[in-house]
Amino acid sequence: MAEWRKIERDVRDALGEGTLWSACDNAVYWVDILAPALNRLSLTDGSVERWDMPEPLGWVVENEAGDLIGGFQSGIGRISADRCAVSHIAALEPHFPGNRMNDGKADRHGAIWCGTMDTAEEEARGSLYRIDPDGTWQVMDRDYMVPNGPAFSVCGRWLYHSDTAKRTIYRFTITDTGIADKKAFIQFGEDDGYPDGMTVDREGCLWVAHWDGGRVSRFDPDGVLDSAIALPARRITNITFAGEGLDRMFVASAAIGATESEFDGALFEVESDATGIPPGIYRG
Repeated sequence: MAEWRKIERDVRDALGEGTLWSACDNAVYWVDILAPALNRLSLTDGSVERWDMPEPLGWVVENEAGDLIGGFQSGIGRISADRCAVSHIAALEPHFPGNRMNDGKADRHGAIWCGTMDTAEEEARGSLYRIDPDGTWQVMDRDYMVPNGPAFSVCGRWLYHSDTAKRTIYRFTITDTGIADKKAFIQFGEDDGYPDGMTVDREGCLWVAHWDGGRVSRFDPDGVLDSAIALPARRITNITFAGEGLDRMFVASAAIGATESEFDGALFEVESDATGIPPGIYRG
């Protein structure tokens, strides 16, 4: 039977998200979008650090220099080596001041894929962006209410991305110029909650966090449910594989709107018997 443990710390995340394994730091990073804050769990000594951020922060990725690039409400920023300062790089949506970043990852080619959303969740005005290493960006898909979980297949052929509000995970074909062939790949039912963050394991299976579903699920490359691991928090948000062998799974959750408990808003380590693939590094 799969087991989990709660990472002990003195704070719960209002909206934990954006989990990232850093081989450089031997640590797991994740964000608390609404605090806003950046968290780091050291796998060397088990210590947890937390830094206040100047505005809502949806995700972080590493670049080749070991810096963190973050998706903030106002756009893209670089987080300093001591994680205490942020320098602005670019604004993606100045025409939508009510939008914010929600989730993002780097691919094997060194580009960042990330989604934006209406913070109030009233209009489907979010978009999926690709930010290239030269700093240019383009809209790859539109009309999202709550974009989540970009993940990439092991073979490099497919991009997985969801609109959480529609309970739908899409699969795109990755082309030389972008993406094509958008397909509804997995449809959640009411009992499943909503699909949130995602990652892929070495066998090509897709792991999905269930917002309002209290679990993580593994789907095979055809989108068929393979297994599920129940967790004590209701709003599970994001997943990453970590450690030297990429055989340790860490899962974030949210306390906002959930019943008051020590588990809502916690970070968990989960025994999954699966192995992940290395996270992408931004080449910009």
